[in-house]
Amino acid sequence: MTTQYDATHQGGASPAWGPPPVPPVPPVAGVGEPKQPFVRRLWRGRPEDPSWVRPAFLLTLLAIGALYTWNLTASGYANSFYSAAVQAGSQSWKAFFFGSLDAASAITVDKPPASLWPMALSVRLLGLNSFAILFPQVLMAVATAGVLWASVRRRFGAGAGFLTLAAFALTPVAALMFRFNNPDAALALLMATAVYCTLRALEKARTTWLVWAGAAIGLAFLVKTLQAFLILPVLALVYVVLAPTTLKKRIGQVLLAGLAMVVAGGWWVAIVELWPASSRPYIGGSQNNSFLELTFGYNGLGRINGEETGSVGGGGGNGGGGWGETGWDRMFGSSIGGQISWLIPAALILLVAALVLLRKCGRTDTARAGFLLWGGSLLITMVIFSFMQGIFHEYYTVALAPYIAPLIGMGAALLWRERDRAWVPLTLAGAVTATAVWGYVLLNRSSDYVPWVKWTVLVGGLVAALGLIFVAKLGRRLVLAVAGLGVVASLAGPTAYTLTTLNEGHSGSIVTAGPTVSGGRGGPGGGGGPGGGGGGGFPGGGQGQQGQQNGQMGQPPTGGFPGGGQNQQGQGQQGQQGQGQQNGPGGMTGEGGMGGGMGGLLNGSDVSDEAKELLEKNAEHYTWAAAAIGAQNAASYQLSTGEPVMAIGGFNGTDPSPTLAQFKKYVEDGRIHYFIAGGMGGGGMGGDSNTSSQISEWVQENFKEVTVGGSTFYDLTQPTNGSSDNNSDS
Repeated sequence: MTTQYDATHQGGASPAWGPPPVPPVPPVAGVGEPKQPFVRRLWRGRPEDPSWVRPAFLLTLLAIGALYTWNLTASGYANSFYSAAVQAGSQSWKAFFFGSLDAASAITVDKPPASLWPMALSVRLLGLNSFAILFPQVLMAVATAGVLWASVRRRFGAGAGFLTLAAFALTPVAALMFRFNNPDAALALLMATAVYCTLRALEKARTTWLVWAGAAIGLAFLVKTLQAFLILPVLALVYVVLAPTTLKKRIGQVLLAGLAMVVAGGWWVAIVELWPASSRPYIGGSQNNSFLELTFGYNGLGRINGEETGSVGGGGGNGGGGWGETGWDRMFGSSIGGQISWLIPAALILLVAALVLLRKCGRTDTARAGFLLWGGSLLITMVIFSFMQGIFHEYYTVALAPYIAPLIGMGAALLWRERDRAWVPLTLAGAVTATAVWGYVLLNRSSDYVPWVKWTVLVGGLVAALGLIFVAKLGRRLVLAVAGLGVVASLAGPTAYTLTTLNEGHSGSIVTAGPTVSGGRGGPGGGGGPGGGGGGGFPGGGQGQQGQQNGQMGQPPTGGFPGGGQNQQGQGQQGQQGQGQQNGPGGMTGEGGMGGGMGGLLNGSDVSDEAKELLEKNAEHYTWAAAAIGAQNAASYQLSTGEPVMAIGGFNGTDPSPTLAQFKKYVEDGRIHYFIAGGMGGGGMGGDSNTSSQISEWVQENFKEVTVGGSTFYDLTQPTNGSSDNNSDS
């Protein structure tokens, strides 16, 4: 059997791999066949498809949505850092636009606000609750699945499309992050969209589709800044080399797409940079109140070289030691392997095999272009993730999920159609064997985690691999049974982790999918360091912090499927470090209850009813009901009371906002009622500012201490020394 896929098959699948190709000139509406009603066309799908394909696809999307929605509210407010910004955006359009942490717009999150906008609109519509915040993420999962289907089905048939959907939806870190309120879900959707649009542009050198790809990258920049550009070299290079038009036109189209990218991502940046700093919130995560500084420093090159000024532990170029060992095997390590790596070996094997099969195709072959785009995006992202020395958290790897899944679907379909070649069955058997053995290794890292699963994966995978070697000699039914066994064995491990993840709530800044693993982090909160994609992190310190949190709204239930009980137990053990030091909702306190320790940095705090009542009283007379050091600390009180709470120093407490002079002015003008004790101080945390510590010391020395519900507050309307500069109207 020969493999040839050239321009005559563009827009459809090759006859060797799937249904007949789409006719080169499709019928025009109103000419020839009458146009069918929209609902009928939506349900029926493409004319060349069997009648069951489109209904099955729509039902699969519905199943993914239902699966990801199940138990959704167990996570409560999830990452309260972003939930507080969502709440603020639902109350104030100014806070919505800038991504402010509070409705009074004191400071922003340390990312652009695009990922917050869908959630804020949902909260405006449905009210502030866990479902309203998290359900938009589920819709992004469904949308991402639809984009992947559209890309794979178009060239490789329905079977490849359904396998792609299964590989994506059953990736543990995808099941985690598409039900969580960090920016990574929106980023993954936009990256997949950019690749799909580039593929569509490659079919007939369509400028419009390439411009849409550029716009998707631009919007992704407004989600997570420079991470959106990781795959940009792959998209541009593949298009310039393979598009079916002249080189001059290809270069011009890429430049036009680049312009679309700049416009889509730059309009917001231009407004923020040109807006007078005195009338907008401080740019969180920056040291000079500049979004460009944030983009190229803390959120940019700092992530690569470890020089993240303003980060917890940043500014030292720690070589990755604080955030896990760097190197080619980082994606397979104890902490990260179970999140994403289940199908990576198979994806790489299938990628190489597919490129070998397609090596004699014409330059403009779109099937090969698909492998180059998805495979190149996977490889370049993996390499950067593996060697970046700055802040890195396990859930970042969700960015790989939309790249791995199409390689599995397309590669398996292509090799299956070409299985009469002598080496192809051996390659398929090798891919299944690698997946089974690696799945066993990953499952064995959690020794008590449903032991029968790892043996089922290993034995089932090896039996399927053996059958694949002799697939040419087997009957049709036995061939289908072998293929089915291979798919089931390959997906059983990640499915188990995914079900465990879905059955548990996840809260805090750092979360991981699946159970606790030996030598790594795991469980509902399981992780160290703040950041949530934003914020910094405390290297190696997070396990204890999640264990401290015992009262945050929406605390996840115990148990899990499978193996949920073991998961919770493991987390509790990890959380014992530092637990006894916690003192009140402000978190761990140092001398005098002010500014010491890590309280409120990693996770939200437990707000007592008495504390809530205290802050709500007369809150309408103040711009901020309270101020607290660190965004997580402030967020808990803001979410509990519904009143703006100023986050001094931003996420880590290291941003120089507000300055001591500004804070004194706010107090003098009667704009802040209480100061909440505890939280992080700015000094020694990787930033240049010790503003937070200065404010803490000034408040402690000059205002009346109030203890409510075991927590310490300072009433900023009640100075202790009678000094006129401390007076404010109550």
